[in-house]
Amino acid sequence: MPLLSKLSVPSENSGPLPAPERVVLTAALLLVTGGAWAWMLLMDWQMRQMMSGTGISVWMPPGTQGQWSGYDFWMLFVMWAVMMIAMMTPTAIPTIRMYHTVSHNHPSITRPALCWTLFLLGYLSAWTAFSALATFLQWPLHHWGILNPMMDSNSFLFSGILIAVAGVYQWTPWKDACLNQCRSPLQFLMAHWHGGAWGSWRMGAENGVFCVGCCWALMLMLFALGMMNMLWIALIALFVLLEKSLPGPSPIFRNLTGFGMLTVGGYFVLRAYGVA
Repeated sequence: MPLLSKLSVPSENSGPLPAPERVVLTAALLLVTGGAWAWMLLMDWQMRQMMSGTGISVWMPPGTQGQWSGYDFWMLFVMWAVMMIAMMTPTAIPTIRMYHTVSHNHPSITRPALCWTLFLLGYLSAWTAFSALATFLQWPLHHWGILNPMMDSNSFLFSGILIAVAGVYQWTPWKDACLNQCRSPLQFLMAHWHGGAWGSWRMGAENGVFCVGCCWALMLMLFALGMMNMLWIALIALFVLLEKSLPGPSPIFRNLTGFGMLTVGGYFVLRAYGVA
């Protein structure tokens, strides 16, 4: 098989990872994920305390009349980046573990721990780029009053369109192509193998690009559901994890969820016009 030739040691003949390396890998991924979730929960708590009048001060986006500074853009970008790390790192664990197992047995990889770290950084760099784009998309939404300073939507029409778009995207061939890459770690590694440290980062970035291609519409639903709504953030993260973990093609799951999103989006649009 030409793809398998890129991996000189096929996975079924590879030795298992030593227990200490498995512990280090698991601990590192839990630390990254837990740290991001802790930061988000702290920010959510601070915002709630500020709104209740306890005197706590926390950054919030300027409203329609406020002037945006470089600090505002930076804080919004950090919020998006940390949120993407918290939501998406757990969904990449199967691919990172598979990569670490293969790289541990691959002759071109002399420092497996460094390489899986670079793979993770490459994966997160794709979501960091998405975070930068989302930051600049969010700015005019505040300026036009579509989002309030609490980063909740003020528009049923806007929310309905976003949710409906996410539903329709569930049925597209682009979603299929990207999801298949995310769902099959070994298949991805065989098709995109690159040796060395730079190759590790590159593979992680390529996997991250596929992941962004799979999930971008789901993430943009946060504009409609609440940027700091911890419940919806957790539910979308769980949805992505399930979608990427289901064995084999899952047309029933995707058809049902796509139809559900389209229905909710349509309901919001009808509410915007006073019909529902």
